[in-house]
Amino acid sequence: MSSPAPGIPVLVLKEGSTRSRGREAQHTNIMAARIIAETVKSSLGPKGMDKMLVDSFGDVTITSDGRTILDEMDVQHPAAKMMVEVAKTQDNEAGDGTTTAVILAGELLAKAEELINKNIHPTIIIDGYKKAMEKALETIEKIAIPVDLNSTEYLKKAAMTSMASKLVAEHKEYLAELAVRAVLQVAEKENGKYKVDIDDVKVEKKPGESLRDTLFVNGIVLDKEVVHPGMPKRVENAKIALLDMPLEIEKTEFDAKINIESPEQMEAFLKQEEEMLKGMVEKLAAVGANVVLCQKGMDDMAQHFLARKGILAVRRVKKSDMEKLAKATGGKIITNLDDMTPADLGFASLVEERKVGEDKMTFVEGCKNPRSVTILIRGATERIVDEAERSLHDAICVVRDVVEEPKVLAGGGAPELEIARVLKKFAETLPGREQLAVKGFAEALEVIPATLSENAGLDPIDILSELRAKHEKGETWSGIEVVSGKVQDMREAGVFEPIAVKKQVIKSATEAASMILKIDDVIAAAKAKMPTKLAKGAEGEGEF
Repeated sequence: MSSPAPGIPVLVLKEGSTRSRGREAQHTNIMAARIIAETVKSSLGPKGMDKMLVDSFGDVTITSDGRTILDEMDVQHPAAKMMVEVAKTQDNEAGDGTTTAVILAGELLAKAEELINKNIHPTIIIDGYKKAMEKALETIEKIAIPVDLNSTEYLKKAAMTSMASKLVAEHKEYLAELAVRAVLQVAEKENGKYKVDIDDVKVEKKPGESLRDTLFVNGIVLDKEVVHPGMPKRVENAKIALLDMPLEIEKTEFDAKINIESPEQMEAFLKQEEEMLKGMVEKLAAVGANVVLCQKGMDDMAQHFLARKGILAVRRVKKSDMEKLAKATGGKIITNLDDMTPADLGFASLVEERKVGEDKMTFVEGCKNPRSVTILIRGATERIVDEAERSLHDAICVVRDVVEEPKVLAGGGAPELEIARVLKKFAETLPGREQLAVKGFAEALEVIPATLSENAGLDPIDILSELRAKHEKGETWSGIEVVSGKVQDMREAGVFEPIAVKKQVIKSATEAASMILKIDDVIAAAKAKMPTKLAKGAEGEGEF
């Protein structure tokens, strides 16, 4: 075969594709990731600022929650999207520390770029970062403060710390109390350890009143009203039937026609339907149910019979709420009325319909030992209620983390500085260029106290110098107390965070930074074009 004539281009990629490689690709990816970190940087800590995010429909979200900010931003660059995933992973695993994880990942990349510019290969940097991460996790375990779960002091302080940087900070003590009560109520002991399923704490929200009027309900609140005006609106000592079946006449599985030739037949047909519905209600009354909560529909005639029996009924309850109700009331979800026994019924000391704001809600409360509870958030506006929900989610997750792994660290940048001090010493024991990467990791960790002081309007250089000096003297928990603007022992300031959150921050940030550093070639396909006919149709629509 003859070789192609010189000067003829060989097309490997599709027309319109772009490719960047080597230093250029690394620089672009690191830049995109750092821009994301810079975006959330100003929202870190109690003195952090909020972001206003407006989506394509004009809906507004005001928040300082890292995960929400990055979710709402329409990020295009693939490396930036990886940073958004860091926040998601952090949120799913630990529930808090999303902003910290993203800022740390951005700083690790900044330090790595400095080393790349000194001709240190990315693989050496990644190996150094991995060793630094392992040493950091080991140091965290060493300095962690064990927690006695018989006292709620640390749980409450950890919840308050997680809410200190949020919009609801002035009510953090009250809301932290609710979060701790809710988590301890649903915690279950397995093999000597506690397990908490966050889904067992239902968070319901309704604008109106103020954040102070947020309620803890020992049971479940349903955003539904009683179906029939003739039914009681309040039932004490409720025996609750949880139905996963419609209280309606079911249609046949196959197509069928019924020929009715006389009014008498019509009368008999309707009578039969009525009798069947009456039979269903009789079965419910026979087992002693005085409250019926139904996941499916409920026929008007069935509602009428239930009202006559004095039974309170709610229909179209969500499946997730039915599962929570079963856990809270101790009842079983029933799919066939014929198999129902009094033992299948759940119990609550009170089921009542109440007007909350503009709407009516049904409260199922006073359950004996509920394995599922509700927090009903109130607040002046829709935005405040939404932000309170996000803050409470973080607080509940933080309490869960401490209950599942009962160790905490003091906050205010103290653990980061202690780890940085240990890593700088550790770097000196390493041969070769890896020690530069470990030193870079240590310096990157100092971005957290620096950002906290910057956001509080303080001088980060002065603060960091003072902190380093104190840590060298062996003051492990010296951190920055941003409210007073001074360096102090963070245990005395009562600022605590779960060990699980800090460990996940270091793991997420290191792995994301390593992944971005490993990329040296970006091949992007051409943007897909709309077929011509469709494009013309879309243009024509406006004129039409």
